[in-house]
Amino acid sequence: MSPAGRRTTPPVLRKLGQIWRLVRESHAQPLGGEARPYVSLPDGESGVTFIGHSSFLIELGGVRALVDPVFARSLVVLRRQRLPGLDWRSLPAIDVVLLTHAHMDHLNLGSLRRVIRRTRRLSGRTPEVVVPKGVEDLVSRLGFARVHTMAWWQEAQVAGLTVTMTPAQHWGARMFSDTHRGFGGYVLRGAGRSVYHSGDTAYFEGFREIGRRLAPEIALLPIGAYTPDSYRAVHTSPEDALRGFQDLGSEVMVPMHFGTFRLGREPMEEPPVRLMREARRLGVAERVRILPEGERLPLTAAVGAAR
Repeated sequence: MSPAGRRTTPPVLRKLGQIWRLVRESHAQPLGGEARPYVSLPDGESGVTFIGHSSFLIELGGVRALVDPVFARSLVVLRRQRLPGLDWRSLPAIDVVLLTHAHMDHLNLGSLRRVIRRTRRLSGRTPEVVVPKGVEDLVSRLGFARVHTMAWWQEAQVAGLTVTMTPAQHWGARMFSDTHRGFGGYVLRGAGRSVYHSGDTAYFEGFREIGRRLAPEIALLPIGAYTPDSYRAVHTSPEDALRGFQDLGSEVMVPMHFGTFRLGREPMEEPPVRLMREARRLGVAERVRILPEGERLPLTAAVGAAR
């Protein structure tokens, strides 16, 4: 049969085959890491704690924000490779949850319910939540005190923080077909500090514009799921992330979106190695902080050391 006459696999079936291979591989190794108990910051201090994957606890002058909290051990059938670095049962009361988009490795309904229950138990109230436009239906009935929907460059005062939603180069579907959903990142400002969480994104010119408009001090940027090379249409490689960091003009970069879920074909241990090799070549290695899961970056000390 000629090449033109051969049957080709439909794109949806190819995608399902790729996902199933990742699922099988995700169960091949024992679960690593350790979920640590939360330790309070001194009054008035600010810090960023890496929970794992793209999940962070950001504390700015007493206001506590969770970004893309995922504490589940599995996303349906895809198992995480390392435990979240914070035990959700030890979390403090959370003021606001920010969700960058509806993908299941960023918006996990079970984890959100746990955060809501934990905060209600500790404080008698529930957190507010910020979502991109088109995502509000997924969280509206969970019990959040208030649901804020935002679009790119929109700014709002939320739970004592100034929150600006930022552009990204990604996509926002929950399932294969509901591509109407929004996506993006956030810059959080409070207590004299500013932190940018990009969400999932490829490298794009928007990094330079975000830096020009908002000048975030700390940049939380993704470095995994870049192989095969076609994935770089929606994800940054370590080298792409460093280019974005330089465009932003931020003081410190903290990498994310690596080492937790098998989402790309690169070896799980490769992204931080490539990141630091390129950071040394560019002369910015001292400004890149790779945080183990559960470790906190004190912001005053980190920004002061980078200057």
